[in-house]
Amino acid sequence: MAADDKNIKDIRMNFPAPRPVFIARRRTLLAATLGAGLLASGCASMRPPGSVTPVSPFDLQRYQGLWYELARLDHGFERGMTDVTAEYTPQADGSVKVVNRGFSVPRGQWQRAVGKALFTGKPDTASLKVSFFGPFYGGYHVAALDPDYRWALVLGPDTQYCWILAREPKLPPQTLQSIVAKAGELGVDTSALIWVSHDRHQEARSQEAL
Repeated sequence: MAADDKNIKDIRMNFPAPRPVFIARRRTLLAATLGAGLLASGCASMRPPGSVTPVSPFDLQRYQGLWYELARLDHGFERGMTDVTAEYTPQADGSVKVVNRGFSVPRGQWQRAVGKALFTGKPDTASLKVSFFGPFYGGYHVAALDPDYRWALVLGPDTQYCWILAREPKLPPQTLQSIVAKAGELGVDTSALIWVSHDRHQEARSQEAL
């Protein structure tokens, strides 16, 4: 990240959480800023959408590491965010540490959220539940994945939550078109996708190369 840790503040972003958390989170500045995707029940929030079959076989060791968010559907918890990344690190207890970072244009600063992911079933199936709010989890389902783990199409508990992730800030246009087409087949309103700028990351790379 091209940011000093002193300028990073914890936030809640990227992953949906069950509806019972909503009132409590609105009482805090962080939750009021970002909120989270909400569902009728915690159980339902961890299931993949009916149109989605999570990727299997799935290799967490290959999936771990840094991913760039290339596109997403609009939600309050990421509104105004650019240069968004997600980093996944397997833990000894079988969980996955999740660190989401991004630049808040309205606030003019880098922000960060740290959470935990757990597999909902066997670890060779890419269906997980993610929490940034203690015991409250939301679904995270890899619906499509590049054979070389260069990109991933991720859906939440329903098709209102969709992210396109990649190992680099950009993908070839034909590859992106293929991913978007797949998302559309799964019921995602692809016309509503927001394409995420990574200009700050690109600038940082250019400066490092000097």
